[in-house]
Amino acid sequence: MFRGRYEHAIDGKGRTSLPSRFRDVLASEGESKLVITSGLEPCLVAYPMREWLAFEERLSKLPQFDPSVTMLRRIYVSGAVECDFDKMGRVLVPPTLRKHAGLEREVTWAGMGKHVELWATERFDALRDAVAADEDKKQAMAARLAELGL
Repeated sequence: MFRGRYEHAIDGKGRTSLPSRFRDVLASEGESKLVITSGLEPCLVAYPMREWLAFEERLSKLPQFDPSVTMLRRIYVSGAVECDFDKMGRVLVPPTLRKHAGLEREVTWAGMGKHVELWATERFDALRDAVAADEDKKQAMAARLAELGL
């Protein structure tokens, strides 16, 4: 499971270090690459190959002509890139994905359980701060989580 938040730099070539705890998770599962894709928000989403294949399998069973499914395929599947990490634990994020997420200098890796999100740090901080400052959003989120049994 991926958990925690880690801030790293991204260099001019688009390389950033995968947090060592996340590398440990991947190593324990025998994974040597990530599938990185554009998120529905201005971030990237990274999956271990096994999780990505399971996601694609579930997606393939959904109705082909459902507009929401089609849009998810356009955004998620068409943007997906298999990315290796080097011996130093760095991942090369392709330019199109960097542009989508606005990754320029500082990035935040956010563990999300079975996958990871990669954000421009200032965007991540602004999103988190906006939710923390909005009582209506916090109450709505608490109500929805209660509905889900959390």
